[in-house]
Amino acid sequence: MADPSPNRGVMLVLAYLWPLALVPLLIEKDDADVQWHAKNGLVMMGAELLALLALSVLTTVFVTITFGIGLALSVLLFVLLWTAILVIHVVAIIKALGGGRLDIPFVSVYANRF
Repeated sequence: MADPSPNRGVMLVLAYLWPLALVPLLIEKDDADVQWHAKNGLVMMGAELLALLALSVLTTVFVTITFGIGLALSVLLFVLLWTAILVIHVVAIIKALGGGRLDIPFVSVYANRF
């Protein structure tokens, strides 16, 4: 077994920082674990962008129908979604640095496919 890269920790952190996941994906070709985390980070980014897009469309419709309540609700929902995204990324980074993997149902399955 080859020695782990001296940049392994940095690469694991970059794997969960949205488009920066391309860096470990392209640089650390020999480390299968870093590759998996980079792929998982990219799949998570795609899922999060889809969730943000769906929430944007729904809140736009809801704000158009009921201005005052819809605006306050949309701000609250966006804050909650961004907080959830941040927490998931921090947990994924901590698990990766500890040698584990954060498997997110319906999302992490796609990291194994490419």
